[in-house]
Amino acid sequence: MINRISFDVSCRDAGIIKAISERAAEVAFKYRPDSEFDFMSCQMDITATHANGNPLRLLDLLEADDSNFGHDVFGIERYLDRNTGKLMHGFSPRFSKRGEA
Repeated sequence: MINRISFDVSCRDAGIIKAISERAAEVAFKYRPDSEFDFMSCQMDITATHANGNPLRLLDLLEADDSNFGHDVFGIERYLDRNTGKLMHGFSPRFSKRGEA
């Protein structure tokens, strides 16, 4: 049996995830100017997390201060298992939906 990661989110959520990824590019450039940032990977990581067992409070994440925003977005980037869509090593985004993660 092959595990398939879902990228199935509503159009509304996809739009918010795109805005989160755009902001992530700005935050990455601001705080990590020497590092690479991959917009598409960021968008896919947030979508995979949201659609595979760890739904996020997307609007709250988008509107968060840089510290909490960075914790979640760059934590997801670091701890996402791209084979399963699950977060590893006990990482828990601050903007997970309560009771659903």
